[in-house]
Amino acid sequence: MQKNFLFVGVGGQGTLTASDIAAQVGIDLGLEAKKSEVHGFAQRGGVVESHVRWGPQVGSPTCEKGTVDVLVAFELLEAARWIEWLRPGGTVVVNTQKITPMSVSVGSATYPSSPAILEALNARAGRVVAVDGLALAEQAGTTRAVNTVVLGALSALLDTPPEVWEEAIVRRVPPRYADVNRVAFRLGRETVG
Repeated sequence: MQKNFLFVGVGGQGTLTASDIAAQVGIDLGLEAKKSEVHGFAQRGGVVESHVRWGPQVGSPTCEKGTVDVLVAFELLEAARWIEWLRPGGTVVVNTQKITPMSVSVGSATYPSSPAILEALNARAGRVVAVDGLALAEQAGTTRAVNTVVLGALSALLDTPPEVWEEAIVRRVPPRYADVNRVAFRLGRETVG
């Protein structure tokens, strides 16, 4: 099972934590897993990207443009910005949350409409799964679990046991947040039909 993932988002959304968990899941499945990340101005709301690759043998830790099997975006506009990295017919898992970039805040740019962004994603992807991660994380008990909700949706699209994902999540989060993250993960899985 060779899989290339690209995790993208805005600093503070848990993008890197989610990619750490996905890499660990690959290892727990008995595969070789490699990961590479770019923080940028992550702590200031900047763009964050992380490549995760699973397979029997993995060379480079980074994917090439046009080879990503699954684009996992924690913010709607970031999904559109990175869509060229997805292989034609690949899968997009996107949190529908909008975080206004500075260029929009100062009036030098306009945030595209959600339907326009989803149309652009669908033009390249074979499947787009849009998840209201923020609402589901709130339902689970904390807005900080958006990344876990999105991982739940991702896990439902892959031929992998959900228990492996849950165990990797619980090992990665502080013990006091284990239960809320279990709930968030399961809510994310339920969104995928």
